[in-house]
Amino acid sequence: MRHLGILAHSAEGAALCLRAFCQEGFRELGPDDHPDVTLDLIAMARSMPAWDAGDHAPIRKTLAESVRRLAAAGADFFACPDNTAHLALEHPGDDLALPGLHIVRVVADQAAREGRTRVGVLGTRYTMDGPLYPRELAARGIGAEVPDPADRETVNRIIFDELVNGIITEESRRQYLRIIEGLAARGCDAVALVCTEIPLLVTPEVSPLPTLDSTRLLARAAFEVAADRAPLPTWRGGRLDGR
Repeated sequence: MRHLGILAHSAEGAALCLRAFCQEGFRELGPDDHPDVTLDLIAMARSMPAWDAGDHAPIRKTLAESVRRLAAAGADFFACPDNTAHLALEHPGDDLALPGLHIVRVVADQAAREGRTRVGVLGTRYTMDGPLYPRELAARGIGAEVPDPADRETVNRIIFDELVNGIITEESRRQYLRIIEGLAARGCDAVALVCTEIPLLVTPEVSPLPTLDSTRLLARAAFEVAADRAPLPTWRGGRLDGR
């Protein structure tokens, strides 16, 4: 089996990914068993000024340091359970020390497998306003929708004020479900939960639309690689399309 390195950027999403990865092992390999996994997290606070300034270069440098530490710990590949971080990971720079799974590709591939035609995208404002999901979904013939500006602000505020701090409230759940209902009314046939903390708040049982849970989809994809059921990824940062 291969050694997974979890490149963390926000604590709650990374913790959920770690748990989901280990649970894949428990189901597939037996009680208490899973491939080796190491998690590295440099506090997100160090990157927030750069996020707010739209300066991805220093964030990529910080994330690259985490990848170097994962490589030094013996990891064979990495998975980053933070959709927004992929904006920085795609920023031009030297190859990362390990190959990694790209969370946007993982989610978009699942949407295609399910035959989705129009997917609502819920995440941080950086992700919702960014190019990654529209680009990767469009490459598979799938449309992308985001909430209107006021609702995007609500989604983003709840992420940073509550979810990344492990705070779950019924009022915030109601707000998210209302926003998902709006995406359904606009013709979406699924909603991509592409802040990795959102699945803590919105579960398939309560969502008005089928969910694409980026955290658990990434954990499953990482398990397949770690268990030698899928090939090692080849992406080492930069744009997936090489442009």
